Amino acid sequence: MKALVISGGGSKGAFGGGVAQYLQEELGHTYDLYIGTSTGSLLIAHLALNKIDKIKEVYTSVNQSSIFNRRPFLVKRDKYGQDQISINHFKVLRNFLRGSKTFGESRNLRKLIKKTLTPEEFQELQNGAKDVVVTVSNLSMNETEYKSIKDFNYEDFIDWIWISCNYIPFMSLVRKNGCEYADGGFGSMVPIKEAIDRGATEVDVIILETEVMYYNNLPSKNVFSLISNLHGFMMDRIEKQNITIGKYVANNHDAIINLYYTPTVLTTNSLVFKKEKMKLWWESGYQYAASKNIELNEIKPEE
Repeated sequence: MKALVISGGGSKGAFGGGVAQYLQEELGHTYDLYIGTSTGSLLIAHLALNKIDKIKEVYTSVNQSSIFNRRPFLVKRDKYGQDQISINHFKVLRNFLRGSKTFGESRNLRKLIKKTLTPEEFQELQNGAKDVVVTVSNLSMNETEYKSIKDFNYEDFIDWIWISCNYIPFMSLVRKNGCEYADGGFGSMVPIKEAIDRGATEVDVIILETEVMYYNNLPSKNVFSLISNLHGFMMDRIEKQNITIGKYVANNHDAIINLYYTPTVLTTNSLVFKKEKMKLWWESGYQYAASKNIELNEIKPEE
């Protein structure tokens, strides 16, 4: 049984889409199981449908308004050429006065998900042999949960994809089934273990981060950049722990895992969605997977 796992990573998901496109279209990899966290959850249904051009078009045409109906921050370019976020005091205050528990709201993202994944496509996947699983964090129960397309109706599964991507406190906190839910990355950034627990014997893993840290964060300019840096630190720790555990479980189950990291730092703030950059990242993901495959073929021992 073969699985594809795609980690969280916000706008960097475009790079992951390019890698997955090469794996499926050029190498002919087919998967029985697709598991995604956060931005990975947005990709996997269409990858399972082999509708790669469709999801590529979505990823390379989104902007901030595609995600946020109430965007809590402003984006400015600093003297180092990096995008820095600063608080939009008016919108955040208005959000709190409306009773929201988060700085911003991402209901436009749910609308985009529903528009992109049709009921007919959902039904095709639910009735098919492939399983599509998204990762969510249950904050009420302090648990990571994995939601299979086989277990829910259309509207519920759209909710779970959306919830998997909600990077609080910048995006929506969702109450569902009596519990509060948020981004799956808070519990499992790279769900390799879950893939193996579900029976996978070979797992292709797309990790939307470099294997080695190449930079230091700039000093925090405001409360938003501080929270962003703090979340980045926590996610990095969770990611490394997930990979370590995944490798350990794979060894114990004689499973093969193939890791695809980003070769360079794409962005220091994955909440910034710029379609020009995401187009480049999709193509660079495709080219990276191609070059990695060439390298692997070159080092294979002669038969």
